[in-house]
Amino acid sequence: MNTTVMDAPPPLPLDGRPAWKRWLVDSPLARIVIFAALLAASLTLFNFALKLAGLPGAGLTSMTPASTLRRLVMIIPFVLSYWILVRFIEKRRMAELAPSRAPMGILVGLAGGALLFSMIVSVIALAGGYQIGGYNSDVAWLAQIVMLGIAPGITEEIVCRGVLFRIVEEGLGTWAALVISALFFGAAHLGNPNATLWSALAIAIEAGLLFGMLYNVTRSLWLCMGLHAAWNVMQGSVYGISVSGIAQKGWIAPRISGPDWLTGGSFGAEASVVALACCSVLTVVLVVVAVRRGTLVAPSWVRRRRGQSTA
Repeated sequence: MNTTVMDAPPPLPLDGRPAWKRWLVDSPLARIVIFAALLAASLTLFNFALKLAGLPGAGLTSMTPASTLRRLVMIIPFVLSYWILVRFIEKRRMAELAPSRAPMGILVGLAGGALLFSMIVSVIALAGGYQIGGYNSDVAWLAQIVMLGIAPGITEEIVCRGVLFRIVEEGLGTWAALVISALFFGAAHLGNPNATLWSALAIAIEAGLLFGMLYNVTRSLWLCMGLHAAWNVMQGSVYGISVSGIAQKGWIAPRISGPDWLTGGSFGAEASVVALACCSVLTVVLVVVAVRRGTLVAPSWVRRRRGQSTA
């Protein structure tokens, strides 16, 4: 079995600047801070512009046309901030979002997300926790696909995998990046309705670790975005299960019963041990793939000691 640790992405070019100046801009911590500042500034600007345009903010449960349009537009600050970071700070090609990789990455991600969540619901149903009670003909498909799928799929993957996981991995290595990005991802859901420490931890383990390893193995944000979007849409729009604590009206009107550890309770199936188990198995499979392919990244000081390129 090949257990070679993969080099991190190549370092930023040395351009004659003093070391402290290079560290101030090029170091992993500095780039994360720069992205956060860019995102905060662009979100403020876009929020102000949308308010002037008559599109005020709305709650997470709002599915009105105005709320949907606003949510769609608010994807732009995330993409713009990431593009500026990659193009002008890191000065590299954005391979993880290369247009040529989009069709296959998105399609595989969508199919994988739909299959994965359907498998989770099937297991819960076999255990008696989920039954079909009827069907809804008036599902707000477009609004839900945008609000549940497209928007969080793009924005959360840019922040958690494109910035946090990728950049932390360059400095501290894959394992630290997995833990830090997963904990951040879980903690980000603590403010959702019906959230608990358990639900946040479950999301961190099942989704944070899974998406992190998926990015490590594929180096594709498209695939992560597709899987994330499909998971949410299948959960809410198709199976009618709460998405991260937010109740949804899906195509299926389910009858959910049984202990919270099985069904996830009011938070949704993401807090179910079934989802935790299924996703953990996939994460382990991806770890095995990563070890065999040599895609795991060692901490920067280990790479320096081995004479490898630093990031």
